[in-house]
Amino acid sequence: MRQALAQAELAAQLGEVPVGAVLQLADGRHIAAHNAPISTSDGCGHAEIRVIRAACQASNNYRLPKATLAVTLEPCLMCCGAIIHARIERVIYGASDPKAGAVQSLYQTLSDARLNHQPQLTGGVLAEPCSQLLRHFFQQRRQRPRGDATSSNLSNGAPTRP
Repeated sequence: MRQALAQAELAAQLGEVPVGAVLQLADGRHIAAHNAPISTSDGCGHAEIRVIRAACQASNNYRLPKATLAVTLEPCLMCCGAIIHARIERVIYGASDPKAGAVQSLYQTLSDARLNHQPQLTGGVLAEPCSQLLRHFFQQRRQRPRGDATSSNLSNGAPTRP
């Protein structure tokens, strides 16, 4: 989780919502990524999606059996779908996300027995530092004057639609 936090800090430095992810493959390799939907102009540029894509390419397989994903924020519905399709064995997350969390907070997607895969789940790992990074990021965003070039794609800390 500490590696994922380092990725989240990098995302914040780049003006992205600070979420980081690290995926450990079955062979022990680690692949890391951070949120980048703004800089990549990709609505699917969440840390989880980016790390799953990189891991699939690195392993030359669209499935990631025996892989463990650590992410600083509870995955959203889109990311949970990708986790299921990639057959990730275990998901560890830090902060809960009451507005968009699809692991426990808003939905319980990854534990839904109607779906064809349910990874092992562990939430709340280093939750306070993960939450603090997000709180600090959005506090800074709210304090910036409108029209600031570094916040032109954000309004009250949330990505805006074109």
